[in-house]
Amino acid sequence: MSTDMANVATATRSIRNPVLAGFHPDPSVLRVGDDYYLATSTFEWYPGVLVHHSRDLVNWRSLGGIITERRLLDLRGCGDSNGVWAPDLSYHDGQFHLVYSDVASFASGYWDPQNFLVSAEDITGPWSEPVKLHGRGFDASLFQDDDGTTWLLSMSADWRPGRDRFGGIEIQQYDLAARRLVGNPRILFTGSPAGLTEGPHLYRHDGWYWLITAEGGTSWEHQVTMARSRELFGPYQVDPDGPLLTSCGRPDLRLQKAGHGSLVRTQHGEWYLAHLVGRPYSPLGNCVLGRETAIQRVEWPSGCWPRVAGGVPADEVVAPNLPAHPWPPEPETDHFDAPELGRCWSTLRRPATADWVDLHTRPSYLRIHGGQSPVGRQSPSLVGRRVGAMECSLETVVEFEPADHRQLAGITAYYNTLNWHHLYLTRGDDGRTVLELLSSDNGRRTAYPELTVDADGVTRVGLRAVFDGPVVRFDYDLGTGWRRLPVELDATILSDEHAALIIDGEPAAWGFTGAFLGLWVQDLGAGDGVHADFDLATYREQ
Repeated sequence: MSTDMANVATATRSIRNPVLAGFHPDPSVLRVGDDYYLATSTFEWYPGVLVHHSRDLVNWRSLGGIITERRLLDLRGCGDSNGVWAPDLSYHDGQFHLVYSDVASFASGYWDPQNFLVSAEDITGPWSEPVKLHGRGFDASLFQDDDGTTWLLSMSADWRPGRDRFGGIEIQQYDLAARRLVGNPRILFTGSPAGLTEGPHLYRHDGWYWLITAEGGTSWEHQVTMARSRELFGPYQVDPDGPLLTSCGRPDLRLQKAGHGSLVRTQHGEWYLAHLVGRPYSPLGNCVLGRETAIQRVEWPSGCWPRVAGGVPADEVVAPNLPAHPWPPEPETDHFDAPELGRCWSTLRRPATADWVDLHTRPSYLRIHGGQSPVGRQSPSLVGRRVGAMECSLETVVEFEPADHRQLAGITAYYNTLNWHHLYLTRGDDGRTVLELLSSDNGRRTAYPELTVDADGVTRVGLRAVFDGPVVRFDYDLGTGWRRLPVELDATILSDEHAALIIDGEPAAWGFTGAFLGLWVQDLGAGDGVHADFDLATYREQ
């Protein structure tokens, strides 16, 4: 591209939010030279910590995930919305560093978090063996000071009844060479009146230390708080004009839940804020797409506090002064010709290893060996992809020979162990192969026996799941053309809001992910060896 063309492209471009649609929360953004990297939380899904790459902050491509092996993190037994929380990506002296939290619980004020650090010379790895850090809180991040020292920040959890569970932001020195924490931790910042202070990132700019935190919780009151100090250990003054960014009190905005921000400076000195948002299907309603990533332009004159226009998330903002750098679009159809799963796919609670995800035995097919039931948390066999639009679909062709009712294979619209819709092939009591539909709403299952379809003798069955706003529909093809099951299912149960459960003021369940479309095979005979072959998978957004 010529310089003139690049300037024209820059002048006419804008960032359209969200830049990462669907389940991509808690962004950590980083620039290394001319490259921008953005890491997001993944909770109970592999690969852990998804990373996206951009050259212009407008166009992003997936690089897949960093945590691809159990040696980096074992998610067996991980609860819904537990697992990998709020990763932090940094770069120092030719090394990428990733800090991530593995959170094990919610109940009674306990989180049982454990923080880890891995390093690599290249963003695509290989990544080092994980360094086990502290477990005193979550949302950990690294900060490299101008004097060469490195510091680990995190929220400080306080389990004691009657105390503030968000005890402030904690800091402790980290020895990069020795790969261990040194010295004693201390509280850096106790937050603003908004409370629930977490998600810290620290920056050195214009003679100040700038501390950015997430406050107000992860829902409608979420916000990005900015504080500053002349000294590393404070005291930190909160911006007197209020949060840098929030959607609170503005139900008219398309982008809600704005918070958990991370700053990046371009090659030309422009500042941008990556942050999470949600897009409810109705004002302050359910967010089926989960928590997504958006980017805002930040004005930061010397000597002043940083500002986002209006202090609210914009649907569209001016792009930085960088040449446009689009990436080739992702193909709609995956024919499963590659030796590994494509980057669009994720697997639930276990990595996509050859013992259950097989792309070699039958070329151009994805063979999935059956796993546990919907409530099983050790070895489920679900290969899914994020729902990225309110109107979208996943279509597949499956070959499956069930021996009895304990063997199921099909397509799903999925949120977590308690909330899903599943259209599957199985064996009826009369020995015939049938197509059945089952839904789960917070664990209450609903069968639709009147919709059972006789599929006996059909070797290849087309299945399609469709999100149409607040409705999920299923279609099937037994070789004579597509037909629709005559039922409309509730898509809004596949949302963060619906998954959350508070009992006596305590969270018994939480929702931090987003809806998936997936291929699901169950072997409830505990090792009968059943598998299903999927010929292709086509994902479309309307």
